[in-house]
Amino acid sequence: MKPTYPSDLTPQQWEYSKDLLPPAKPGGRPRSLDMHAVVNGNLYVVVGGIQWRMLPKEYPCWKSVYPYFRHWSRTGIWKRIHDTIRAVLRRRGGRHKHPTAGRLDSQTVKAGSHGNVRGDDAGKKILGRKRHVVVDTLGWVLAVVVTSAALPDRAGARLVLRRLGGVGKRLERVWVDGAYDGALLPWAQAPLGIVLTLVKKLTGQQGVQVLPHRWVVERTFGWFTLHRRLVKDYEVKPRQSESMIDRAMLRLMLRRLAP
Repeated sequence: MKPTYPSDLTPQQWEYSKDLLPPAKPGGRPRSLDMHAVVNGNLYVVVGGIQWRMLPKEYPCWKSVYPYFRHWSRTGIWKRIHDTIRAVLRRRGGRHKHPTAGRLDSQTVKAGSHGNVRGDDAGKKILGRKRHVVVDTLGWVLAVVVTSAALPDRAGARLVLRRLGGVGKRLERVWVDGAYDGALLPWAQAPLGIVLTLVKKLTGQQGVQVLPHRWVVERTFGWFTLHRRLVKDYEVKPRQSESMIDRAMLRLMLRRLAP
């Protein structure tokens, strides 16, 4: 399938992902949808930031594309595909698929009025949601949890570190900023075996300045904003927001594998 829009997967990128999609359910009518077009339609939404009903006519009807997004989000299929491609990309760079070091931080964004989980981040004065993210040393997402923006960073860190599961089984050290200081440090080391290392601002620092280790996760947040659907949280449920991030990062990793 020849790409129609910049968000579409090229044939080479599709080769990496097509075998990771679940097969059609047995029984009933044979699957007639072009799954390459279905995936491209999903990527068009996350890159273009449009409503599902506004999906261009080059893709299957939105009523056919959206159910795949919803079902694959609910069953964790998007997450599984994302993790598999990340492992392939890490191996290509000569690294083990399970990293030993990472970075943790949060990003607060405004949320649409239809979202069922919202809150006020008093520090940043934003009414919306907070993305708690753990990335590897390359900036690829290991785990993400979307919560109300009112949830403190330390509480969100506990949620996202628990979400790591098998992905974090070799994780030994995670760099964090000063907002995570306190009881979180011994908590992470006792049950999880992860050493949280603080990277604080430089003495007398004014304005934006690149700090060791912390810039990696900040770059990942910048990658999020390359996708208009992630500039603001438009999803009804936090789980759908997490799936949108998985799709955005999946697209970036496939572009890295097959430019």
